[in-house]
Amino acid sequence: MQPYIFPYIGYFQLINAVDKFIIYDDVNYINKGWINRNRILVNGKDSLFTIPLKEASQNKLINEIVVNWDESWKSKFLKTIEQSYKKAPFYLDVLPLIEKTISINHTTISEVITLNLKLVNEYLDINTEIINSSSIYNNTHLKAQDRIIDICLQEKATTYINPIGGLELYDKSVFKNQDMALFFIKSKACTYKQFKNEFVPWLSIIDVLMFCSKTEVKEYLNNFELV
Repeated sequence: MQPYIFPYIGYFQLINAVDKFIIYDDVNYINKGWINRNRILVNGKDSLFTIPLKEASQNKLINEIVVNWDESWKSKFLKTIEQSYKKAPFYLDVLPLIEKTISINHTTISEVITLNLKLVNEYLDINTEIINSSSIYNNTHLKAQDRIIDICLQEKATTYINPIGGLELYDKSVFKNQDMALFFIKSKACTYKQFKNEFVPWLSIIDVLMFCSKTEVKEYLNNFELV
């Protein structure tokens, strides 16, 4: 999967479902995608936050793009989190995850997200091994499905799981010819109480962790089907 900052619960369902999770960070950055943006609850409605980047471009790889935050941005973001979630039941437990994530300076968005995913995994007792594709596979000359299969072969994988959006991109028969099973993870609805507001689904994992106990979140991690 491409790296996303504080991604939604389905991303962590995928991490939890596998033995090894590959952060696909040596592919081109996508403008206005979810790499450095996500949604939280502000005044009962979904609100977009964006990690500022330096000279971001779709002509650069994700692991080449540097974050461009400063103390004023960090202060404003943490203030928004405080105003939005201070009365949430698990605010004090989750705030350190956010503070640690934005504490690194002068680094790439890939490194920030990798740290963020590991912090959340540790909080939820997810033990899946995480690897950045840029660090090991040396196969950027391959594209799309061919590159995914090459990564799986290098890992001697017997099963590859992709988000449901990959249904139109990947062919089960091609994977089968390489003695690999291909599955797609389909998240089921995860509904929880967000103060007294009408529920807003599929927000950042920040929202889930603020309102739900670790036990509840762990139950949500298994709330999917493989197709």
